[in-house]
Amino acid sequence: MQPPISRTFPELLRELAATEPERCAVIDGDVPVTYAGLAQRARLITNALRAAGVQRGERIGVLLSNRIEWLEIFLGASAAGAVVVPISTWSKPAELAFILGDAHISALFAMPSSGKEDFFAALQTLVPEAFEHNKWASAGLPHLRQLIAVAPNAPGPGWRTYEAFCAAAPDAAPDAAPGEGPNPADDALILYTSGSTSKPKAVRLAHGAVIENGFNIGERMGLGRDDRVFVSAPLFWAYGSANALPAAMSHGAAIILQERFEPGEALALIEQHRCTAIYTLPTMTAALVAHPDFATARTASLRTGLTIGSPQDVIAAATQLGAAHICNIYGSSETCGNCCVTPWDWPLERRAACQGPPLPGVSLRFIDAETGVEADTGQPGLIEVTGYLMSGYGGQSIAHNVAAFTADGWYRTGDLGQLTDTGDLIFLGRATEMIKRAGINVSPAEVEDVLLQHTAVAQAAVVGAPDPARGEIIVAFVVAAQPATEAELIAHARGLSSTYKVPDRIVFRNDLPATSTGKLQRQPLKAEAAALTAKDRTHVA
Repeated sequence: MQPPISRTFPELLRELAATEPERCAVIDGDVPVTYAGLAQRARLITNALRAAGVQRGERIGVLLSNRIEWLEIFLGASAAGAVVVPISTWSKPAELAFILGDAHISALFAMPSSGKEDFFAALQTLVPEAFEHNKWASAGLPHLRQLIAVAPNAPGPGWRTYEAFCAAAPDAAPDAAPGEGPNPADDALILYTSGSTSKPKAVRLAHGAVIENGFNIGERMGLGRDDRVFVSAPLFWAYGSANALPAAMSHGAAIILQERFEPGEALALIEQHRCTAIYTLPTMTAALVAHPDFATARTASLRTGLTIGSPQDVIAAATQLGAAHICNIYGSSETCGNCCVTPWDWPLERRAACQGPPLPGVSLRFIDAETGVEADTGQPGLIEVTGYLMSGYGGQSIAHNVAAFTADGWYRTGDLGQLTDTGDLIFLGRATEMIKRAGINVSPAEVEDVLLQHTAVAQAAVVGAPDPARGEIIVAFVVAAQPATEAELIAHARGLSSTYKVPDRIVFRNDLPATSTGKLQRQPLKAEAAALTAKDRTHVA
């Protein structure tokens, strides 16, 4: 189909609201909202933020699960010229504190809790002033000026509820003056993603790049206006906000939100709303198919979607789950979600065997890891990408931009791959130390940093080990300073880290392998971890 005219999210929403006002934009649970309705709700946020003094370029934090309010805040804040910083609902207090400070967030929309994480309790520790006074200033987070509770009640006198915040918006505020709203080159999102350092990196994504790349992703999926796209992948991931959202919106399709993935409810939503496309991961596909209430008839409406994983994972999504035209993908937050996608109408065997050709406007090249020069055609190499990319890292991670980009502007992915004779990417693995556990990037340094906070840990080295169910699991090798148990260290990590960053195995050693200069050697540990986990599976079998 023809791409939309608009190149910023607020313009895209206005375009859809004007051309197809009654078309369904999103369903949150059982509540459908049209594009005209979504535009009206987003306008309330825009007006309320302006009335509260929010200026162009300010950072707005969103600590919410997949809810209609997430979309309202993102689209409304964007129209005010602000930049939205989605925050993981798996964040521990220390992670939350880092992002709030690093991003210079001035207003935060937060839900009370998610799973085991009590956000209001964490924020009371970080911003005690807002829980004690109506007018406040934060000593620890000086940029933070406003707290909005997406809840029936405010947890402190310095908070406002979402309802009260929206009610304070002027009834008939004027449109933004020229220069107040965003332009296509402005940041739409800053996504915090695990990197090769102990702190997450701030990935800056521009409106125009995300919308254009998202449209191209939707084209590869074969999306159209009548599609209903099931999204339980978190909107705080690039997979949700920089991929599913622009792919659906740029095609005028509807997004069916699940607040948090749970297979039984997911099956019910897919069946009830006759979803035609799904954003899934191998662990999600396996959970859906293994659910006791699964039946092929319940997911018979599915036609297309996206997934990652092995050829078997893609085939399972197509044949067992029933999304026959599911697309295989490659990319990262830094490449606006994806840079390669298999076309939906390819034979399944071809879609399963590769990650597809580059999207329009994207180019790949492969650098020989030994020589540092471009590899011969068809030969494996380190993948570099140009085209639709992040605007660079922000915050503390700005220091990594020099290493992340080549002198001529190509992004170094740190991954190994090669092109087939037909121009399709085959992803071979990560040359970096990143662990991809159940489709989520995990930084070994971040896990090590948490383990080293335990008094019994003298040294720690974390690696990934192959796992048929999750792609990789996290194995931590520990040199103990005093007696400790595996269960004790796992419990310690669980108390400080998001669940997906908690080690699956702790292996105690007397020392860690190192070079003559004292640099840690991870390859022997990776081999040992792979052998240990293979032995575990043999014993289970």
